[in-house]
Amino acid sequence: MALILVVDDEVTLAEMICDALNISGHTAIAAHDGVAALAMVRDQRPNLIITDVNMPKVDGFELLERLRSSGNETPVIVLTARTDKQDLTTGFRAGADDYLVKPFVLQELILRVNAVLKRSGGLGNESNILECGPIRIIDDERAVELNGETVELTRTEYRLLLELVQHKGKVVRKRDLLENIWGMGFATGATVVDTYISYLRRKLHTKEWAGIRTVRGEGFMISDAPHH
Repeated sequence: MALILVVDDEVTLAEMICDALNISGHTAIAAHDGVAALAMVRDQRPNLIITDVNMPKVDGFELLERLRSSGNETPVIVLTARTDKQDLTTGFRAGADDYLVKPFVLQELILRVNAVLKRSGGLGNESNILECGPIRIIDDERAVELNGETVELTRTEYRLLLELVQHKGKVVRKRDLLENIWGMGFATGATVVDTYISYLRRKLHTKEWAGIRTVRGEGFMISDAPHH
């Protein structure tokens, strides 16, 4: 099972989460501010991080930004009492893999933890290469090429692209993307998909190919055709 770092300045809550994770078969360790968390990430190399947003010294968003800017792609679930959509967008833009609003049920957190670990745990031993237009995905290496050149995608951008390419030529509903990639309902995160689609277009569309289409009222589709 996984080694999970819980970061929360509420000591009692951090202990409750750690206990629940340990009971579910994982190994949980705790830090009570972002500075301590960064040191534990470096020394312990957890498989997953669960972090609160409002913390002293370094808050959850800054923790995320520091991790991602250093090239650390450890999956992160953000916990917060905030319900503002801007905070939700900020969290995902910073590189969060999932988002849970306090108060929450521990069982739901465990389910989300297992879902994120499953999504980030690799895709087996057999090489799986997918292609769409000028894009080539080497699935077991989590690598993406555009016209033969490597393109750097975040973990979430990669999963979104993979989901679209696996359904090449077909419309993928926004609500299905939200559920499969972020584990959230349509009402909670409707704008998140649009934000990440725009990131993919910026990185992958060229003068010759702009194959990631919005199908109004339905969802998104990727195809080999240029669609300029």
